[in-house]
Amino acid sequence: MGYSILNCGTSRSFPVAHSLLEQADGGLDILLIIGADAGKTYCELADKERYGLILIELGNECLGVHTGESRGIEGSNILGFARFRLGQAEPSSLVEIVRQSATPEEAVTAACELFEAHGLITAVCQDFPGRIVNRLVRPYYNAALSRLDAGLASADDMDLTLRLGLGYPQGPIELLEGTGLADHYEITESLYQALGEQSYAPARRAQVAWARRSQ
Repeated sequence: MGYSILNCGTSRSFPVAHSLLEQADGGLDILLIIGADAGKTYCELADKERYGLILIELGNECLGVHTGESRGIEGSNILGFARFRLGQAEPSSLVEIVRQSATPEEAVTAACELFEAHGLITAVCQDFPGRIVNRLVRPYYNAALSRLDAGLASADDMDLTLRLGLGYPQGPIELLEGTGLADHYEITESLYQALGEQSYAPARRAQVAWARRSQ
């Protein structure tokens, strides 16, 4: 299976060298468009029909922003992907692959096989803002920050309790401090604007971190 890489700015999924990038052979079976301007580049691409499958790196936006949506029957050989990365931490091995309602199964399979051939783990989801992980964990982090504000316990005690009680490698406060509270603000604010659910509204401490970084 031959594939090509089209690099369009800084990639959150692949910020440093990786075998997936290094072993691209210029083939036309799959085109990976990576980087901050991946969606825009896809929309401006003049020769989309050359490729059997196109994978667009996403931020928090829906794939449909770039491909269009109509009557719940959208779906083609265009898929989205994002390698999960918490704030400024190193990218994880998980790649979330975004499909649409009528995306062919063979396209999903080919996308999974490409990433898995390079040691990554794939999970497939429908086209929703934030995909799987952010939709699940961001309310948890917001709740932890709000309980800290409310004086439920100290940050150290909250982290210790969750490490010992639930077996987490890190508690929520130390994890967010280590990876960036301002980054948490960016994710939760975008989800809150897209979904309108209060659980995604950025916690106060994340708002403060964002304001300080923006000064």
